[in-house]
Amino acid sequence: MNRLYPEIEPYDQGILDVSDGNHIYWEVCGSPTGKPAVMFHGGPGSGCVAGWRRYFNPATYRAVLFDQRGCGRSTPHASDPAVDLVANTTEHLIADIERLRQRLRIERWLVVGGSWGSTLALAYAERLPESVSEMVLFSVVTTSHREVRWVTRDVGRYFPDDWTRFQDGVPAAERDGDLVAAYYRLLHDPDAAVREKAARDWCRWEDAHVALRSDHRPDSRYDDPRFRMAFARLVTHYWHHTAFLEDGTLLRDAGRLAGIPGVLIHGRLDLSSPLDVPCHVSQAWPGSELRVIDDAGHGTGQRGMQEAVISAIDRFAVPP
Repeated sequence: MNRLYPEIEPYDQGILDVSDGNHIYWEVCGSPTGKPAVMFHGGPGSGCVAGWRRYFNPATYRAVLFDQRGCGRSTPHASDPAVDLVANTTEHLIADIERLRQRLRIERWLVVGGSWGSTLALAYAERLPESVSEMVLFSVVTTSHREVRWVTRDVGRYFPDDWTRFQDGVPAAERDGDLVAAYYRLLHDPDAAVREKAARDWCRWEDAHVALRSDHRPDSRYDDPRFRMAFARLVTHYWHHTAFLEDGTLLRDAGRLAGIPGVLIHGRLDLSSPLDVPCHVSQAWPGSELRVIDDAGHGTGQRGMQEAVISAIDRFAVPP
């Protein structure tokens, strides 16, 4: 069942000068007097697409979308090998989000985040709980060392042929080691052909481990060389550094979310991020609710996920 709201265009948008020469794209849609909400996209590096606007009731929400550093319409773009990612960390993203909130004169907002966006949402809310009214997280991950190893090595047991191709994308001497580190190095190689092959191999694996059914359609965004390179560089950058967070810190500090209503939505068959991850988050977050969608995998394209996410967002809406 398609629960998306009608297509809508932003009524306000711009480029925000943040720091270290970075400029992030932002837009606002819906009602100027509606309840503030913000969407944290996944990836890292996927950018916030127009389709996310349709998750918010335009009569009740003032919905903010933005592209995180290095991707989408933000500049400089991580597809450029000359762009140094040293100033692209979780701390930088949290600071950018706060600067955007203040720029839009929003006191508190509903935070929605999926996949990597759920990691960023948890980090942001634990750091600045006073800025968050509620949270809706889906396909929940915390980007811990254990999770990164799972999604790049252990889950290959379910996709042996695809994983073997992914493993073979790095030199033989590195295939039994840290695959993220190996791809991270290849994506920073001075040879453009080496970087391009690494980006293709990485994105092919990204598409493989979310494919739950035989009718899975490959993500067409990976056909775009610019998107593909930025995505691969940013994902490996964040995974190589386990989100620039102390391992386990998001679970340890989840008590700081007490008083913030939250809904966590996860597919029972999510092989990219096993169900124990949101279970642990929900157990550590006082007052949160975990909703498990049977027969669903990773992302809102999975059966039942889209409806569940929109229903949770609707629950927190202020009546028109």
